[in-house]
Amino acid sequence: MYCRRYGRPPVDPVVLVKYLLVGYLYGIPSEHQIEERISDSIALRWHLGIDLDERVPDHSTISQLRRRKPSFHKVFRRLFETVVRQCIELGLASGRLTATDSTHVKANASRKSEYMVDMPVEPGVYWDRLDAYEEEGLEELARKTGKRRKKRTQPLKKTVRRDKKQVSHTDPEAGYLKRAGKPRGMHYLSHQTLDTDHGIILDVAVMPGDSSDIAPFLPQIERVKELLPIQAVAADSAYNSSLVQHELNQMGITLYSPPHKAGGTSGVEISSADFEYHSAEDAFTCPVGKALKLTSLSRTAHSLYWTYRASAKECQQCPLHSRCISESRHQQGRIIQRSYFHEARKIENQRRGTPEYREALRLRQIWCEGTFAIQKQGHNLTRLTRRGIAAAEDHCLLSAAAMNLKRMIKCIG
Repeated sequence: MYCRRYGRPPVDPVVLVKYLLVGYLYGIPSEHQIEERISDSIALRWHLGIDLDERVPDHSTISQLRRRKPSFHKVFRRLFETVVRQCIELGLASGRLTATDSTHVKANASRKSEYMVDMPVEPGVYWDRLDAYEEEGLEELARKTGKRRKKRTQPLKKTVRRDKKQVSHTDPEAGYLKRAGKPRGMHYLSHQTLDTDHGIILDVAVMPGDSSDIAPFLPQIERVKELLPIQAVAADSAYNSSLVQHELNQMGITLYSPPHKAGGTSGVEISSADFEYHSAEDAFTCPVGKALKLTSLSRTAHSLYWTYRASAKECQQCPLHSRCISESRHQQGRIIQRSYFHEARKIENQRRGTPEYREALRLRQIWCEGTFAIQKQGHNLTRLTRRGIAAAEDHCLLSAAAMNLKRMIKCIG
């Protein structure tokens, strides 16, 4: 049905996808170079079904297809998922232990085009779940104390966040990466979850470089869970939170993840560990026997906490007052916070230091960081040639599909 008298000759869509895949299998960064490589290679011509006297599809055909058919990027997600299913059918992924990590991919954005904009408050899937648990906790607080505050109508502003952020005119969807030990500038983050049996990448999620690692983690695990049953997940501390611990515990998945680095102390000698919790009364007792009763439910950017307070009058008369309450809060009573998801946190804390915990983190480091190193060296994961988060996802999916194909062929051999 394609007109042969005008325009370029028709090209089989399968050929176009295989044409692009060649670039990621051999680490060829541009489509123009892919065309030159295929023109000179008999093996690649055979791979694409192009005779020696036929012309290789022009590289601009791919560009025009992407411009005219925005839905074309869905093909790469289906290609990646098909390769993953084939790997699972061959027994190359079991789900006994999966590992998740992220790496930065340099965006095709000029540093000279950067400017500052107001930081938008955009709720995500993670914070939507936290909102649901907050409402559940407020109902429980009302049953216990007879009080509750109004339902939150505006999204909570994330703590320790800037009011403004850097954006590029060249690629507005990229994010400014500013992390210790990472190059600064406009980047995307490629989050990959892989199986530690043979390093098969099970899912890829792409986010702007200034986004939190924890945001795409739970949806990614849920997508992987639809492919095969997951028994355990290993991740670094950036993916760890009490909500994640609770949700994975509900799914029956074991989490192996180091804790976040401890923040600054309150400057007092008596810590919260010196207070005894009584589950029957749902209250704490201080070292001198005074009670701290449940008063409210506190919310942070990443978690929920039950708040217990002591009487300010009793604290001021206490002989341990100067050792228990800081100078800035000397007129208030002592406050203790307990995680809303304390049961899941307790279970996760018990795993730390066990042989299984150490082995899981060792395998995560080997497979995740090793896979990223191979992809950056030979499968085009260093930088993007196109712009926009949809193009970044296509890029990362093709790189992961090429990695899976090579590992599948190696294991079959």
